[in-house]
Amino acid sequence: MTEGEQFIGESIKPVEGTMDAAAMSGGDPGFPGKFTWRRREYAVAEVLEKWKEAGNSREGPGEQYRRKHWFRIRTVDGTEMKVYFERQARSKSQRKSRWWLYTVTRC
Repeated sequence: MTEGEQFIGESIKPVEGTMDAAAMSGGDPGFPGKFTWRRREYAVAEVLEKWKEAGNSREGPGEQYRRKHWFRIRTVDGTEMKVYFERQARSKSQRKSRWWLYTVTRC
């Protein structure tokens, strides 16, 4: 983490109808244009950076599986956040929580 970054580690809820359909048609998660965190709605002004995290597949040796899709974003109010999409739910109780807020940097 960089200076000023605060670890959060909480799920966020995408606002329906704001997902990036073009990304979804290519097999990637559709990043939400808006999401809710701690009962407050945030609008995304821009995606500053994207990257993917891979891990070993259960299918066989040498196979890689995309585990997380990361996004560094700036919201309309100027807050910088790192958000990720988890391809596989952590547990059965969290199967609906696929989007997570990792860090917040307030400007």
